This record gives sequence, structure tokens and C-alpha cells, in this order.
Amino acid sequence: MAVTFYDPSSASGLKKLDEYLLPRSYITGYQASKDDLTVYAALPNAPSDEYVNVSRWYKHIDALLRISGVSGEGSGVTIEGSLVAEPVATPPAADTKATEDDDDDDVDLFGEETEEEKKAAEERAAAVKASGKKKETGKSSVLLDVKPWDDETDMKKLEEAVRSVEMEGLLWGASKLVPVGYGIKKLQIMLTIVDDLVSVDTLIEERLTVEPINEYVQSCDIVAFNKICKYF
Repeated sequence: MAVTFYDPSSASGLKKLDEYLLPRSYITGYQASKDDLTVYAALPNAPSDEYVNVSRWYKHIDALLRISGVSGEGSGVTIEGSLVAEPVATPPAADTKATEDDDDDDVDLFGEETEEEKKAAEERAAAVKASGKKKETGKSSVLLDVKPWDDETDMKKLEEAVRSVEMEGLLWGASKLVPVGYGIKKLQIMLTIVDDLVSVDTLIEERLTVEPINEYVQSCDIVAFNKICKYF
């Protein structure tokens, strides 16, 4: 059964998470899983030591990501309220009614519909349909491995180049350098995306591995991809 957490980035959310982790080592089950990554990604920073259990768990997951990664599937977890979806702009009900009343005053109820009226009706229908599509959206947390060309690549500039990518619906999160051998390190970075606005494949293929960023970045791999919330 999926576990739900409400705004773990807030003080009240951290307190609830701290209480939840009191008898547990992981978010679900008995080994680190994608559920842990989902909650880890929802925290913008390392939690204060005031939250003893969350701090313990966070440091453990952080260490696993640096050493071996996390591959367990988990049972499913949902984060609600950590990122607020932008409200869809809709006209006030009173104004809408007034507009409709004004239209009624100008319309001959027993006459034929004019071309202007047909066009206006089509535009209203299209607006309603588009508005309906925008009302439902979701967010996902993604963990990326960003690999440099060699051990001489400036990893600070690599991360700056990665974070310079800006897209509507994209939020970069925590990151760390992970040794891969022969003196080479890779950048492991969290990001949160609005599913309807950002495609991770497009982000990698058209933004992160092309000029000028490919001066530092050789390749990118998706380590984990988890749905964290859905809004209606």
C-alpha cells in the first residue's frame, strides 16, 4: 500500500516524517528503494539534527547514493504539497455571467446564428477544452547520472552548465559527486519535473548533451524516475 507524506519540506511535514521514521530504517520495507529516493528528492536540503530520525535516514540514503546507488522497487509513495501547481487562470463567475447576459441582450433568439456568433461559440468551446486539459497535471522526481569526458573535466563548471538549463516545469535539486574509478567522478543530481511540461529524454538529448554543455558532459543516464504527486 502506497504511503503518503504531506509537504516534507515544511516544519510540520518534517515532524510527521520524523515520527514515521522512528521505528523504521527505510520509507518502506527493509532495504533502500525508490520510495526512499522519492522522499529524498522532496527535501530541498539536508534536514536539521533536530529531526533525529529524518537526519539519520537522510545521511544513510545520501551515503548509499554516493557508494552504490539504490535499486529496490519499493511499495509506492506519494508526496503531496511539496510543490504547488500553478493555478489555472479562470475568469470570475460574476464576470462570466455578466458577459453571457450582455451576449443575450444582443442576440435574436428567433433569428439565425451569424458567422460572428458561430466563431465566438467555437472559441469559447476551445478555451473550455484547453482549460480542462490544464487542470490535471503531475510531478515526478528524477535522479540523473551526468558523466564527464575524463578526469581532467572541471566538475564545478560541469554542474554549473547543467544547472544553467532552464525550462518551464523544471526544478534542479540536490547534487553530489560520486567516484567511478581512475580518478573520474560523475555528477549525481536530483530534479523535479512537471510531467506535462518536461520530457526527460528531450532534456537530455536536446539540452544536456549538445553544445555548449557537451564540452563538459559526455552522457547522462536516468538512475531513478518516480511519480511524486498528481494534481487535479
